[in-house]
Amino acid sequence: MRSGRHIVLADESGYLLQPLARRTWAPRGCTPTHDCWDRRDRASAISALSVSPRRKRLGLYFDLLDHNVLTADFERFVAGLRRRFPHGIILVLDRWSVHRAAARNLREQFGRWLHVEWLPPYAPELNPVEPVWSHSKYADLANLLPDDIDALAGGVIDSLADIATTPRLLRSFFQHAGLGL
Repeated sequence: MRSGRHIVLADESGYLLQPLARRTWAPRGCTPTHDCWDRRDRASAISALSVSPRRKRLGLYFDLLDHNVLTADFERFVAGLRRRFPHGIILVLDRWSVHRAAARNLREQFGRWLHVEWLPPYAPELNPVEPVWSHSKYADLANLLPDDIDALAGGVIDSLADIATTPRLLRSFFQHAGLGL
């Protein structure tokens, strides 16, 4: 690894206004039901897990959008990481077309500050950000019935902020991906 550079793994996901129904407890004979709107609104999130070069400290950074993630959105997100990591980063990405286009633009814009590495194709299990989405959706936000997109965004922000402040949980995401720190 290059001296002084954080390793940063990034990914995106979408959150739907429709509740993600999971098993729950209810009195015998009373099937729990969800009363919700039949709306297809969504929020998109960009997230990055970082590993510090010497102490192996972990960090989670995220941004929430009201539309699908575009190349310009991802470029802005990475540009925001520059303030947090002035010595440069090694950015690890999957091969999504938005990532490939952004990588070309970001290399030109940031030069030596940014080094990009690619995950193997069709290997989401190697990206420790994937369990971040899973934990957020299937644990923290399971059975959430938001009234509108703002309530959904608030729930997503709360979930990701809780994950970001739990180092043991962040370490488990790397273990799940089979990556040592």
